[in-house]
Amino acid sequence: MKFTKMQGIGNDYVYVDCFSERVDDPSSLAKTISDRHFGVGSDGLILILPSDKADVRMRMFNADGGESEMCGNGIRCVAKYAFDHGLARSNPMRIETGNGVLTLDLDVAEGKVRQVTVNMGRPIVKLADIPVDRDAVALTQEPHQYTFGIDHKATAREIGRYCNYELVDKPLHDLIWHATFVSMGNPHVVIFVDDIKAVDVPYLGPLVENFRAFPKRINAHWVQVHSPREVTMRTWERGSGVTLGCGTGACAVCVACALTGRTDRNILIHLPGGDLRLEWRQADDNVYMTGPAVEVFTGEIP
Repeated sequence: MKFTKMQGIGNDYVYVDCFSERVDDPSSLAKTISDRHFGVGSDGLILILPSDKADVRMRMFNADGGESEMCGNGIRCVAKYAFDHGLARSNPMRIETGNGVLTLDLDVAEGKVRQVTVNMGRPIVKLADIPVDRDAVALTQEPHQYTFGIDHKATAREIGRYCNYELVDKPLHDLIWHATFVSMGNPHVVIFVDDIKAVDVPYLGPLVENFRAFPKRINAHWVQVHSPREVTMRTWERGSGVTLGCGTGACAVCVACALTGRTDRNILIHLPGGDLRLEWRQADDNVYMTGPAVEVFTGEIP
């Protein structure tokens, strides 16, 4: 089986062109091929398939074998592979995902895709649809006045129904405050902190991912706001652990920051693997993500 290793801001996946290859058990393959000591090494497996709804279709599997609805960094690489290898030459390109068909604008130079802007669709903030168990979280009642963005001088309940929550169980009750929940087709919790470097993501990540409030588990992101237009985030991805980047997570961060008045709707996000530009447009309520897509190497598994 031939494969291609690709990455978007360090969020790396093994891609298989299923126009010419066949994968019978992608969940098992994802676990084997993602191992960084005994496999190729990646955050997961992405299959590029024919589609009867779009130019191509993607299926994404985390390193633990679980299938996820979407991957923001992954879909940019799917677009690059499809265009560069001649599977589809449309620009904009339409890609079918577990979260519907998304549209991508390709920045092409000398016949190759350099970066991609993805219309990631509308965010979901209703707890039941994320999904989040409403009985396991509570709105914080302390007043918050933010340094950046809109100057809110009200309680979290007055600011908005979907803004600042706390997780009610110990030990998370003492560790996680100011959590905002957003779905971009997959579930995310955004946790605001004063010092991003002080967060022990490898310790907190599994606790949050598997907390009882999240029936489908959750992707967890810690965010430090620097200005109305700039933030830094770190990520624990559901089923993959600490990753250098998360595209859908960056979209969730953009929405959470704007929703709680911490930033504007158009921001630059710094991730360990690189930067992404995010815009939550008022005109259509969709989130747009712009970032690079890079082909690393190709190989063949006997």
